Amino acid sequence: MDWKNLPGSGGNAENRSGGGGLPGGGIAVGGVGGLIIALIAMFFGIDPGAILGGGGTQTQQSQTTQPAQDDEAYQFVNQIYRNTNLVWDDIFKQAGRTYNDPRLVRYVRGTGTECGTANSAVGPFYCPADQTIYLDTSFFTQMDRQLGGGGDFAYAYVIAHEVGHHVQNELGIADQVERRQRSARTEAEANSYSVRLELQADCFAGVWGNKTQQDAKITQADVQEAVATAEAIGDDNLQRQGQGYVAPDSFTHGSAAQRVRWFMTGFRSGNPNGCDTFNVNYNQL
Repeated sequence: MDWKNLPGSGGNAENRSGGGGLPGGGIAVGGVGGLIIALIAMFFGIDPGAILGGGGTQTQQSQTTQPAQDDEAYQFVNQIYRNTNLVWDDIFKQAGRTYNDPRLVRYVRGTGTECGTANSAVGPFYCPADQTIYLDTSFFTQMDRQLGGGGDFAYAYVIAHEVGHHVQNELGIADQVERRQRSARTEAEANSYSVRLELQADCFAGVWGNKTQQDAKITQADVQEAVATAEAIGDDNLQRQGQGYVAPDSFTHGSAAQRVRWFMTGFRSGNPNGCDTFNVNYNQL
C-alpha cells in the first residue's frame, strides 16, 4: 500500500501528548475477562462509554499539543484520515448531501472525551458525542503482538472503520440504532443492533478501500491483511481466546465470517447502498 501519495482534504487533526494519569481514577471495568475487554476495546469500538465508565466532558492532566511532523505513525494516520474525508465528501456530494469531517485526536497515554476518559489500552474508537475519532498509535504494535499480524492496509482498515461510524452518525443511523436498543426487550436483541451497526461500519471501510485502491496501489496481499485482521477480531475468535467458549447472544461486533463478508461486500462494490445490514435477516448477516 502506497499511503504516502494518497490525496486528501480538510479535517481537523490534533496530536495530544502528556501524562499524569487520568481524571476520576482511570478506567473502571467489571464483569468481563481482562483480555476480552482489552481486545474488544482496542479494535473497532464506536462508543467506549460502556467500557470506560462515566461520560461527559473530561480533561486530561498535563496534556500538551505537538505537531509531530517527523512522526511517521502520525503522518500515516493523518494521511489515511484526510483521504477518507476526500472519499466520503465525494460520495455525499453525489447523493446531494454535505459531509462534515470528523475530528481526529491522536493521544499518548490518556485523554478525555465526551464519552469518558481513555488510555492506551482502549485503542481507536469513535465518540459520537463530540464527533471525534480517538486513537493511540501504540495500537499498531498491539495488533502485531496480540493478533499476530498487521500491515499498512490492516491499520488503515481500522481507521476507516471508525470513520464509518462517523458516516453512520452523519446519516442518522447511529441515533436510530440507539433508540432501537433502548426499546429492546432483551440484551440479546440490543446486542443484535450493535452487531448490525459494526458490520455496516466494516462495509463502509471496504467502500473506502475500493475508492482508494488505485491511488494507494492496494494489492491482493494488502487486502488479505485486512481480511486477516477482520477474522482475528470477530467476536467468536475473541471469546474463544478470552473465555474458552462462544456465546453468540453476547456478540456486539459480529463473527469473524460476518466481519470479513461485510468488509469485502463494500470493497468489491464500492457502493455504500450495498451496506444495508439492517434489512437483512439476522441469521443471514
